[in-house]
Amino acid sequence: MPHIIDGKAIRDYNLELMKKETAALNAQNIYPCLSVIIVGNDPASRVYVNNKKAACEKIGIISREYALPEETTTQELLNLIDELNADEKVSGILCQMPVPKHIDSTAVLNRILPEKDVDCFHPLNVGKLSAGNGTVMPCTPMGIIKLLEYEKIDPTGKTCVVIGRSNIVGKPMAVMMSQADATVTLCHSKTVDLPSVTRNADILISSVGKPKFVTADMVKEGAIVIDVGMNRDENNKLCGDVDFENVAPKTSYITPVPGGVGPMTITMLMRNTIEVAKEQAKL
Repeated sequence: MPHIIDGKAIRDYNLELMKKETAALNAQNIYPCLSVIIVGNDPASRVYVNNKKAACEKIGIISREYALPEETTTQELLNLIDELNADEKVSGILCQMPVPKHIDSTAVLNRILPEKDVDCFHPLNVGKLSAGNGTVMPCTPMGIIKLLEYEKIDPTGKTCVVIGRSNIVGKPMAVMMSQADATVTLCHSKTVDLPSVTRNADILISSVGKPKFVTADMVKEGAIVIDVGMNRDENNKLCGDVDFENVAPKTSYITPVPGGVGPMTITMLMRNTIEVAKEQAKL
């Protein structure tokens, strides 16, 4: 029987540690503060922002929200970011994506000071990640690293295959697994004979965004399977990239959807907020 990795339990464990760390910082008059900007009325974005606010409250991080109307211009958004950059009480800044199409999202993400960039989207932080000396880490990949750590899964020497090369998950995940001493292959839509590659994986991480894309014939016996996908199946039921029912019996460890990787993403956002607060306080 596979071991199903419980992301909610691991989230709660990490948040409890962070709650103690935040209290210790408060005792030194250091108050981590996360400012979240949301533009427009996207329902999914509103859910994400509410969840981030709840996580902040749970561990004692100050949470500020800036809800801007759909017609906000790029310049107006940049002006707000400039104000938050200059505010010494603000530790971290996050602009919830996606923004409305008329806004230049690249300009927005690049305007956030690297030392306040809790998403690790700024080019300077991406470079630091690649060099192995970053303070902030991309939230979803770091969440996966923490899942593996909690389960005492050591990537050293293991063959790792990552499906999907997005800047948010796939690329940084490949870098971080390589830094954890795994041998990494990064696959994508142009990969020839993908199943022959994935069948070699000791650790298979899928972030392709296609429901039940990873089937049992793509997974070797005893593999560790991490499912980053958040999709809807033909019955509009939430599911991942992995055909869980058929793949799970072949695995040694597997993450479910929901309740696997998802809870760890916001948890790592909290981690990044604490880390930038400490760095700004020169701790």
